[in-house]
Amino acid sequence: MTGKIIMPNYSYQAIDARGAVVRGDIEANSSDEAAGMIADRGYVPYELKEKKAKTSESGLAFKINRSVKLTDLIIFTKQFRSLFKAGVPLVKTFQVLEAQTESQVLKDAIISISNNIREGTSLSVAMGNHHKIFSPLYCSMVRAGEISGTLPETLERLIYMIEHEGKIKADIKSALQYPMIVTIALTSAFFLLLTVVVPKFAATFSRAGIDLPVPTKIAIMLHHFISNYWFLIFGFGFAIIFALRIWLKTENGKYIKDSIILRIPVIGPLFIKAAMSRFASIFGILQASGVPVMSAMKILSGVIGNSAISREFDRVREHMREGQGIAVTLESAKYFTPMVINMVAIGEETGNIEEMLHEVSIHYDEEVSYAVNGLSEIIGPVLVVGLAAVVGFFALAIFLPMWDMTKMVNN
Repeated sequence: MTGKIIMPNYSYQAIDARGAVVRGDIEANSSDEAAGMIADRGYVPYELKEKKAKTSESGLAFKINRSVKLTDLIIFTKQFRSLFKAGVPLVKTFQVLEAQTESQVLKDAIISISNNIREGTSLSVAMGNHHKIFSPLYCSMVRAGEISGTLPETLERLIYMIEHEGKIKADIKSALQYPMIVTIALTSAFFLLLTVVVPKFAATFSRAGIDLPVPTKIAIMLHHFISNYWFLIFGFGFAIIFALRIWLKTENGKYIKDSIILRIPVIGPLFIKAAMSRFASIFGILQASGVPVMSAMKILSGVIGNSAISREFDRVREHMREGQGIAVTLESAKYFTPMVINMVAIGEETGNIEEMLHEVSIHYDEEVSYAVNGLSEIIGPVLVVGLAAVVGFFALAIFLPMWDMTKMVNN
């Protein structure tokens, strides 16, 4: 008995020629074929997911995160640009890249892309099938380079952008790394003193029969609470962390978290400056690469790295559909600084918006660098105060009773 062969069903999101977002479902034998069919409709796919059919079989599915290091992606892009600019055929280029790439994940992607190109798929669509490696921004710029015939120049801008993004992230991570290590060390020391040191002194103080001071009573109370209810503490903490992880994966959770981050003193302005630098850099590169403004705004909404700012991009796009200019719509949006708005307005009036955005990017790169250094200078004294508070608390909790015992012995 023969049955009907059911092809996989894919849901997709893509950008049409006007820059509008298009969503739909499509049946195809593979994700490569689905991406090709979407491209044949004149769309640029940036998200493609297979819709899993319901089944009665039970089991566990494990999600493996196959990511590629930033350095590997930069090297791949530089080598690809050099080979393409030298006139090496595309299929041969990917054969060379496959042999030179050390990352197995990237090697597998290169093999897949090469096979897609042999079957007639465009480079940008073939790369879009590996969205965990090549972002929508990356694929859109490659597509713009394909259409305009300026792929080497587009790849050069991509290299600058990836390195620029990596530097900003590394600077912020470096500034926050030391405070996190010190905070973890302080917390560990606090619990170690409560669970190991305090009990020994508490027994001695109890035998002496002295009236304990408040810090010592608090320390002993905390010790008893941790000793008797540690399983509740860990269970409650695990439940909160698990619930937060689930909630932060939702759109509303991401938006609230990112909104709160932007309101934190010192840290919020730093993230806003980093976002402005990223906006100016990416938007300028997309404009120089020939990507339509509406498509550029959609791409920026997905790669800006902050849900609160992404929603502002969505509002900007809606106003731009009504015929308003970029600078005018940015004025009504949150988080965009007067400098960004004014420079974009000047760029629109003079016709050199790419140059103005480049200047904005340079300015905010310097601002981020200063802000990171300032953050380190501010966090240092805060950590010293925290360390002094922990040391002072335990010093009072332990040495005040010992001082009372010494006076009793002397009397």
